[in-house]
Amino acid sequence: MNDGPLLIGDIGGTNARFALAGADKVGFENAMTLQCAEFTSSIEAIRHYLGEVNAPSPAVVCLAAAGPVIDESISVTNNHWTLSMAEIRRELGVSASKVINDFEAVAWSIPHIEERFLESVGQASQKPLPTDNFNVAIVGPGTGLGTGGLCKRDGLLVPLVGEGGHIGFAPKSKVQIELLEVLRDRFERVCVERLVSGSGLENIYWALNVLRGDKQAQSSAAEIFAAANDGTDAVASDSTQLFFEILGQVAGDIALVLGAQDGVYLAGGIVKRYPEMLHISGFRNAFESKGHHRSMMERIPTRLITYDEPGLLGAAYCASELYRSASAS
Repeated sequence: MNDGPLLIGDIGGTNARFALAGADKVGFENAMTLQCAEFTSSIEAIRHYLGEVNAPSPAVVCLAAAGPVIDESISVTNNHWTLSMAEIRRELGVSASKVINDFEAVAWSIPHIEERFLESVGQASQKPLPTDNFNVAIVGPGTGLGTGGLCKRDGLLVPLVGEGGHIGFAPKSKVQIELLEVLRDRFERVCVERLVSGSGLENIYWALNVLRGDKQAQSSAAEIFAAANDGTDAVASDSTQLFFEILGQVAGDIALVLGAQDGVYLAGGIVKRYPEMLHISGFRNAFESKGHHRSMMERIPTRLITYDEPGLLGAAYCASELYRSASAS
């Protein structure tokens, strides 16, 4: 193995964030954000980043991105890049490399996020994460809806990776049933991401206006949040309330599926950008409202991650483990 640094990255549809991780301690430095559109490939962007921070060729590369990992590759959602570990090893001469789903990276970060970067949502007891065994889930609305989990048993950490944002939407109220009926005319299949994401909020706003007789009304997610916050648009206010309510329903469903008794962590740009709306919304009641399992749900804490770069922190952990494994072989 060469003596180069540990390169990590968190790749989104618009931005690519790179940093250098430590081999002995989970953390990173020299973080830099690049615009994906300015580079033809991840290889070109990595070389640019290494030049900017004056770093040699890395020994280990660990990249996180939105999308499923297939044959050590991810075709990045809403991006022209494909992250191929075979290509990265060949072009950069690295000793070891790994590509992981972006919410797997967030899951890996959970044990390493300080308490000061975790904000309680609801009244459930907010105990620190157990050090022995635990089960947690992660849900994050942003451009899409990401989900994941992390389980620890007998000292072994296991990430739970899937595409939970694409499970079917199960309405629980009359207005939600009406929303589903309207959205079924627009989409072949209505998954929860069609409602709980940036574009999902836009879908809710459009559908509510259709139900009220206006088929032309459309606004961006940012405009809807702004109008709801200002109180200048009643439909925008109703849309954001429904958004957080449905987020709570979905988060509760994910908790049930994964047995996440030790907490559900909220990530993603939307909840971090609008925490006040989250706190005063029906999120927590919807999370707990699971019929005869309500008493169990009331004991599960929900926590908002306010740390800026959980994806990079999780990638840093993966890179350090990859380095240790490669060094020992």
